[in-house]
Amino acid sequence: MEERLFAAEESLVIETPERVPLEFALASIGNRFLAVALDHAIQYLVLFLLYWAIVSLSRGSVDGFLDSGESLAEMPKWAVALLIFGIFIVFSAYFILFEWLWNGQTPGKRLLKLRVIREDGRPLTIWEAVTRNLVRICDAIPGFVVPVYSLGLIAIFLSPRDQRLGDIFAGTVVIRERTDEAPTFADTFSKKVIDTAYSRVQKRFDINIDTSKLTEREIEVVEIFLRRRWDLTERQRTWMAWRIALPLMYKLKPNYDVTDFTYEGFLEELLHRFQSRRAFLN
Repeated sequence: MEERLFAAEESLVIETPERVPLEFALASIGNRFLAVALDHAIQYLVLFLLYWAIVSLSRGSVDGFLDSGESLAEMPKWAVALLIFGIFIVFSAYFILFEWLWNGQTPGKRLLKLRVIREDGRPLTIWEAVTRNLVRICDAIPGFVVPVYSLGLIAIFLSPRDQRLGDIFAGTVVIRERTDEAPTFADTFSKKVIDTAYSRVQKRFDINIDTSKLTEREIEVVEIFLRRRWDLTERQRTWMAWRIALPLMYKLKPNYDVTDFTYEGFLEELLHRFQSRRAFLN
């Protein structure tokens, strides 16, 4: 069954496979601007330090950095090539690598509590990260060295899901994480309850997954949630299952049939397979 989604003002509502709607607060233009401004500031700082290091190496001392115009003109070809390569890597790989490795976040987005996810609520993959950030060049028009994002702003204003061109092509949205939608981890895991973690509630589905990549701490979080889920309302339970499953899906990159998939069922299957593997190894 395909997940259905529809957008409301300033929010995106996704119907999960359990037919429970999850409402995501769409990131405002102001928050997104502050986040990308911080990210670009980090990029320019890295480029400044890179330029300083290369100029210093090429001239044999830090004194060469004081006369930047002359240094650039007199830099050896290997230094110029290294500088160009460094600029290319910083501008092209910064957003892609951070959003891929940090589960849809960059330093700026993490500070502003923003996250990039797919339109169906699932975690970002490397392909979406690459696509949305390659199209960033178009969004940044008419500037690139100093991005203005004129086309990106126009696209956001016209899009019902506040998507810039990169988001539209990649099928992604930028959300603002709201802590009031679900109980905190401390509240959820603070009470002692009967161990029901191994009770299957959701329908089993075919999934190809490597549980050897999981840490003891990660499986402990899954196990505690499955024990304590009965203390939550249906909405809270669905939210917590999504919040726990998202980074694990991003890390494990499972292959599965979306027809019978549920986030809670994914966590159940994860725990059973992890315990089966542990028993086999012991």
